[in-house]
Amino acid sequence: MEDVGWRVWNAWNTEQTVPSTKDQNKFLFELVRVGLNDRAYYIQTYDTPLGHRWIEALRDNLKRKRVLEKNFCFLGFADSKRDLHYLVRELNKSVEQINSFTFDPPYDKIHPFVADDFQYSSNLPTGLVMVGDEIGDEMEKPGLRLKHEACNLLHRHFEELQGTAWKLSTFYLQADYETKYAIRQLNNLCHEIESWVDAYRSSVLDPDWIRPSQITTFLNAPRHKLQDDDFELFKQNRYRRELGGVYLHWSQIGKTLFEVYRDENAPKMTDALCSEINHQKFYSGEFDIEWGRTIDEDTFNWKKKEMDGFREWLKSNGYNWEDPTLALGYIKIGQVDLQRTFGSSATFKEIYETMSKNLNITSIKTMSNRTIECEYPYTLDSDDWQQLQIESLRQGYESRSMR
Repeated sequence: MEDVGWRVWNAWNTEQTVPSTKDQNKFLFELVRVGLNDRAYYIQTYDTPLGHRWIEALRDNLKRKRVLEKNFCFLGFADSKRDLHYLVRELNKSVEQINSFTFDPPYDKIHPFVADDFQYSSNLPTGLVMVGDEIGDEMEKPGLRLKHEACNLLHRHFEELQGTAWKLSTFYLQADYETKYAIRQLNNLCHEIESWVDAYRSSVLDPDWIRPSQITTFLNAPRHKLQDDDFELFKQNRYRRELGGVYLHWSQIGKTLFEVYRDENAPKMTDALCSEINHQKFYSGEFDIEWGRTIDEDTFNWKKKEMDGFREWLKSNGYNWEDPTLALGYIKIGQVDLQRTFGSSATFKEIYETMSKNLNITSIKTMSNRTIECEYPYTLDSDDWQQLQIESLRQGYESRSMR
C-alpha cells in the first residue's frame, strides 16, 4: 500500500512552502524513504537544479550499494549507549593503530585521551550567569561543558594526517588500510564527542534544547563540484536550522569560517588558522538532518547576537558576508514530513523519544518511476562491522588507484 499511495499523497503536497526557503516552494515528485527499526520517515526534496543533481547522486549511492557509515550517523542523542566513555575508548583504539604505523617522515605520537579531556566536571557550577542587562547577555558556567581545546587538537591531528579532499597528505597516502580507517575515525569521533557532550549537558540543564542530528554518509561516495548558481542557496537559508530540515552534507576536510569563530572564540586570523579553513565546494548524495528545535536569528535574541558577532568578526578579518563563494550557511535541500511520520500533534520531545529508539537505518529508497532501494542489515552490535567498513574503503582506494 505504501508504494501505491505515496503518489497521491505527494501530489497533494507539491505546493507546500517551507519558511526558510523563499524561492523553493515546490518539492520534487520523488520522495526518499528512510527505514528505521520500527518506522520510516519521508524526505521531500526541493525542486531546484541542485535538488535534482543531489537526488541523482543519492540514487547512485543506493544503486552501487555503497556502505552506510552507521557509526557516524546519529549524533547528540544523550541517552545513546555511545556515550563519552564509550567514544573515548573507540578513539584510543584509533590512536593506538596510528601510533603503531611507521610513517616516513615520522609523525609525532598522539597521546591517548581520557574523558576529562573533553568535558568539565559536573562538580563545577552549571547553568548561566548574567553579565549584562539584556536577554542574551548570559555566560555559561563551566560545569559539564565541552572542552574545545582537546577537540581542536584532535581535529588538527586529523587534518595533518589526512590532508584535504583535493590534496591528501603524504602520511595518508603511505598508510595501510587499517591506519587510513583509524585516521578517518579521528574526525568522526571528534564530532561525535562534541555532539554528545553538548547533548548530555542540555539533557541535565534544559532538555528542550538538546540538539540531536543525523549525518548520513556512504563510504567512497563520489564528490561533485557545486555549480556557480548553487552558492546563492547558502544566502537563502544562512544558519537557520529547522526541525526535520534536510541539509547538504559537508563532504570535505577542514573547518568553516563559522566553526572557527564559534569553536576558537572569535580569534584573530593567522596563517595557521587560515590553513584550516575550507569553504564548501562539493556535494555528494549524502545528507544531514536536524532533529533539534528550529533555531533562527529572527526568533531568538541569543542567535541574533551570535550572528551579529560573527558578521562583525568576518568584516574585521576582511571577509564579505554577502560573498556567496564563502558558503556562509547551510544549503537546505529538503524537509522530513514530520506529520506523516510522527503525527500532526507530535511535540519535539515526542519526536526525540521516538528517534532515540530508532538509531539504526535499515533501508533507504527513492520512490519514483525509477525506484531504487538499498538495505543495510548490519548493525553496530555486529562483531564485524568495522572490518566491513575497512574492506569497503580498501575497494574504493584500489579502484581510484587503478583509474
